[in-house]
Amino acid sequence: MSCIHKRLKRTKSDEQIFQEQVRKVAKENAKRLGMEGDVDLQFLLTGGELVKVRSSSWQKNRYYKLLEDCRTLWHESHKTFKRNQTFTIDDIDSVRKGRQSEGLNKYTDPSDEERCFSIIFKDRKKNLDLMAANADEAKRWISGLEKIIANMHKLNSQQKTEHWIINSMRKADKNDDNKMNLHELKHFLRQINIQVDDTYAEDLFNKCDTSKSGTLEGSEIKLFYNQLTQRQEIDVIYSKYAQTEGQMSAEDLLNFLKTEQRETVPKEDALRLIEKYELDGTAKQKKHMTKDGFLMYLNQEEGSIFNPAHKQVNQDMSQPLNQYYISSSHNTYLMEDQLKGPSSTEAYIRALTKGCRCVELDCWDGANGEPVIYHGYTLTSKVLFVDVIKAIKDYAFKTSDYPVILSLENHCSVDQQKIMAHHLISILGDALVTKPLGDTMPTHLPSPEELKGKFVIKGKRMNKLDAAFNNDSTIEEETVSEDDEAADYKENGQKDNPTNPPTTQKSNIKLAKELSDIVIYCKSVHFNGFEHAKDKQSFYEMSSFKESKALNLAETSATAYMHHNMDKLSRIYPAGSRTDSSNYNPVPMWNVGCQIVALNFQTPSEEMHLNQGRFLPNGACGYILKPEFQRSLSSQFDPNKLTEGPWLKKKTLHVMVISAQQLPKVNKDKESSIVDPLVKVEIHGVPADTTSQKTNHIDNNGFNPMWNEQFQFDIQVPELAMVRFVVEDYDKRTQNDHIGHYCLPLTSVQNGYRHVPLLTKRGDVICTAGLFVHLILMDAQ
Repeated sequence: MSCIHKRLKRTKSDEQIFQEQVRKVAKENAKRLGMEGDVDLQFLLTGGELVKVRSSSWQKNRYYKLLEDCRTLWHESHKTFKRNQTFTIDDIDSVRKGRQSEGLNKYTDPSDEERCFSIIFKDRKKNLDLMAANADEAKRWISGLEKIIANMHKLNSQQKTEHWIINSMRKADKNDDNKMNLHELKHFLRQINIQVDDTYAEDLFNKCDTSKSGTLEGSEIKLFYNQLTQRQEIDVIYSKYAQTEGQMSAEDLLNFLKTEQRETVPKEDALRLIEKYELDGTAKQKKHMTKDGFLMYLNQEEGSIFNPAHKQVNQDMSQPLNQYYISSSHNTYLMEDQLKGPSSTEAYIRALTKGCRCVELDCWDGANGEPVIYHGYTLTSKVLFVDVIKAIKDYAFKTSDYPVILSLENHCSVDQQKIMAHHLISILGDALVTKPLGDTMPTHLPSPEELKGKFVIKGKRMNKLDAAFNNDSTIEEETVSEDDEAADYKENGQKDNPTNPPTTQKSNIKLAKELSDIVIYCKSVHFNGFEHAKDKQSFYEMSSFKESKALNLAETSATAYMHHNMDKLSRIYPAGSRTDSSNYNPVPMWNVGCQIVALNFQTPSEEMHLNQGRFLPNGACGYILKPEFQRSLSSQFDPNKLTEGPWLKKKTLHVMVISAQQLPKVNKDKESSIVDPLVKVEIHGVPADTTSQKTNHIDNNGFNPMWNEQFQFDIQVPELAMVRFVVEDYDKRTQNDHIGHYCLPLTSVQNGYRHVPLLTKRGDVICTAGLFVHLILMDAQ
């Protein structure tokens, strides 16, 4: 980029011309973002010194500024080989005001609160903790960054593409003459993930070089951009339906919506789309839609594969808690693996802001009487229990208003359990459920709606819930059996530790009354079989199942397991042998109605992609109402042996994978590395429905590959099926590399020509990339 490339020293007049050009470019990009003349943007473009905070002893001044593309932040570095470093606005997840990160809270003084802010990144990259010279400068940095992030999100797909391509062109303009020669054009094409032979590049160049000057400039660059971004597949669809003066009238658009998109809508909907997306004033006046307006519509939520009606909470939230799948995290405190990885409050913040509604706290005695959270019998770092509860309180309801379950794995002494109870009650206050709702003993769990904004504790309890209505208990502590998962991990830890010989005896712990009393709706009990649970277990008593045990029950006693989950909660957790924090397949557990299927959120994996897809609808609130056949007492559904019943609604899904746009490079450090993409379409659900098909790979084109390949899937139980699209970089010698994916329930899929957004391995949107597909979901013949 212009201000960080090494260049020959410019003369004073050349430098003035260059700086004027930089200002012009910045102004164009600010206008594109809708921020022309914005004072905070100008402040960021000027830049300034900030203190970068890494520890109490490492706090150093560094110069930061926004580059003229208005999407890249540059900062100086004192590393030998990294004098200048950059990151993009797209890399930023959020900007946090004040000492809200673990680092700033630990390494700065409370008096510096107003000067501090953190940049939180989307991937595993560490937070960037910064301190401005004063509170006013900090506010301007925060305000400027938040405005740019918000305005970048508002850009439609076409605008993002234009912004990206034009700035990529500028990067390719090595000598900053605002022109592009043939060599620079080839460099640019490689940069945007297209490998073309010299003949094609030369033909494209000559076609656009209308002035025959040997360079492209002004209108010629615009012509080149139009040639590059032309979507032939869109041209074909548009020309078929544009039957009025070469444009789509409202009737033509309505015909398209009914015929192709299979939407039963009135003409008013077509007029609304024209009003919303048509940019040409003359066409809009005629109530027509041009090709540009049509492409704009296809790139917005109405043209997405995901039903926009499901972006809000749209399910019945008044059913008992056990009637829902609940987004759940295992070992929430870990940022990495469970042997030596760091424990952090940041991990809780990330899980909660991704819609997780059940988090785990492994509690152990700490120094100075303060309990800590970490993975026992390992080298993982420790974090204070009190700090975790504060972070949970601050971030629990930023993404969803629905209840958060705190799953306590308690290894603490009675004294430190009392401290835990004190912190929970004093920090969470009225939001903590400390007694049953209502004045009489309940007979079933409350609903997510009734528990909005509340925290529910899962853990051991001394007595029955009835005791909450009579306060005559004088017992201060009592011995109870240890939680199943805690006992499993203790056994694993002892096996690996020669100083602690394993014991076959079920271990017990002493439980403090103060902690016991705040366990209301999620009392942990050992599972002794379905008959025992039916006869002896109360609705508020729940069991935890190791993945292997749960899978065995799901395969051998599916219907009984499903009925168990109709009035009780079940929590599933990964095997202790998964020391790399890998994940198990959650689908078989959901198939039998298990609610709290806890996964390692810190580990990017296919299983987490499925989890993100499962909880995408219903406003991504972390609760999904189970299908009726998993809630009806008369149901005999067995996912492994399908019989006639309300679950059997046979469908045929036709999928045509048409094209992709702007796929990212897998190897960004290697300029000549171009992807060879292929697309896999997978169905995940009951065993009879689980399958996948894939396209051929396209050589050397990540910018606009086209497949036009069709697939058919026969689906027996659509209410449990999920569709996952995976784009991979083909490699004949080694395993294919993941480029992007998208997963959603079949019940949230829209028919017709649809754009499919793509996510990174960690589940973040890849801003400019996507697939274009055609889908038809119909009753099986």
